[in-house]
Amino acid sequence: MNELTQMKCVACRAGEPTVTDTEIAQFQPIIPAWALVEKDNIPRLERVFKFKDFVQALAFTNRIGELAESENHHPAILTEWGRVTVTWWTHKIKGLHRNDFIMAAKTDVIYTGE
Repeated sequence: MNELTQMKCVACRAGEPTVTDTEIAQFQPIIPAWALVEKDNIPRLERVFKFKDFVQALAFTNRIGELAESENHHPAILTEWGRVTVTWWTHKIKGLHRNDFIMAAKTDVIYTGE
């Protein structure tokens, strides 16, 4: 477990600042499998998870959905045969918040079963 998995998401309101470059540099090494991508001019965290079949991919998707509901922070999820793409960003601020790094770390724990 790492420091991010011990944190809880906090309510984020429109107008709050996005993470700084220093914070990204601090958090990114904790979740090295996640790519920092930009879509529609919005930075996001994205990772593709591989599975043996659709049943396993769907089960993982459902577990991520349960996590998202429990933390009240929701990703974009694309479920396909043998893979799930999870993308975290904070819609209200159109960018990355510490919550996104927390959720990426917790997503990794669900995947690895740690």
